Amino acid sequence: MSIDVKYVTRATATGGRDGEARTEDGRFAVKLSTPKELGGPGGDGTNPEQLFASGYSACFIGALKVAGGQLKIRVPQDVSVTATVGIGPRSAGGFGITADLEISLPGVERADAERLVEAAHQICPYSNATRNNLDVGLTIV
Repeated sequence: MSIDVKYVTRATATGGRDGEARTEDGRFAVKLSTPKELGGPGGDGTNPEQLFASGYSACFIGALKVAGGQLKIRVPQDVSVTATVGIGPRSAGGFGITADLEISLPGVERADAERLVEAAHQICPYSNATRNNLDVGLTIV
């Protein structure tokens, strides 16, 4: 598979789940904390799963807008996507993640919303990166 790269960014993490991460350009810096549920101290930092959920939900909205242009369906300005990401041990060993997206398209008829969501799921880079690696639940709310 060939990708015609249009944008590149770099981020560096130090200290793992109890460290920090920042982008090379300095626009984004975040303190990281391991949740108590994963055996960590908790704390006021964020974690990789929260970052993934934030990125996936924002990216999926972008894909909905592209799909809307292709399908000639107006995507409302108040569109929202809530991503729920879970992490835990896999039966085959190691750890895995789960992802469920709740998509709100106020004022869009159900059939059009379904078409938009399906098309966006084919367009979204996060969906393409996770395809065949984890099941992504898609729910229109």
